[in-house]
This record gives sequence, structure tokens and C-alpha cells, in this order.
Amino acid sequence: MGDIARIDKWLWAARIFKTRSIAADACKNGRVTIKGVNVKPSHTVKAGEVVAVRKPPVTYSFKILKTIEQRVGAKLLPEIYENVTTPDQYELLEMNRISGFVNRARGTGRPTKKDRREIDAFVGPSLEGVFFDDDWDDEE
Repeated sequence: MGDIARIDKWLWAARIFKTRSIAADACKNGRVTIKGVNVKPSHTVKAGEVVAVRKPPVTYSFKILKTIEQRVGAKLLPEIYENVTTPDQYELLEMNRISGFVNRARGTGRPTKKDRREIDAFVGPSLEGVFFDDDWDDEE
């Protein structure tokens, strides 16, 4: 437990990400910032720095209390970091949970029940009441 640690190892060891490769990908994709600057996975962090991690739709903020590179038990996490995420971010998370599937792009994936009913209502009535005569071409 030295004075510095790699950010990807720290994020994994502090249980913010499930695997180190996911933590490294988050750094590479610009979802981890320190002082408003995107950091690479090899960036070193020190105690006292504030790390912002964007996990849409919320941006979590953590103040580093101890730099570690080995994963620790969940009971020891209060010694590792302090969660300094603002309350408005948690309100945003709650609103997203309440609203349901708002982020699903229209037309992607399987239709919802509502979409299916709209499709049936659109397609169904156009053929209602129309009877097909099998021998229509025999009328000579």
C-alpha cells in the first residue's frame, strides 16, 4: 500500500468496477476524470484526489482516502474512499428508475407491448372485412 496507485487498479480494488478491464475501458472511453480531465488507465492517483466516474445517467464522485492496488473486502471500503457524490445525481438516478425504458431508441430491439398493440391496430383493420375469392381469375 504505497503512496500512489494506477487509477484502473484503484477503481477495481475499491470495488467501483467489477473487473480491472472494465475499469481500464472506462478510462479509455473518457468516463473517468480527475479535476475535470480525462485520465488514462495508467494515470497514478494519490490520497486526497477526487475521482469522478460517469456511469450513465449518474456521475459518481469519490475522494481517495487510501491508495490500494489489491482488492479488499467490502467492509474495508470506508477506509479506502469517501463517496462525495452530490444528492442531485442520486435524484437523477431515482427519476431514471421511475421512468423506465426512456433510453431505448425507438425502433431498436423487440417491440414493447404498447408497440405491438400499435402495430396490430395499424395492420389489422386494413384487412378486416375483405374476403378473398379463390377463383377470381376464372371469370372469363
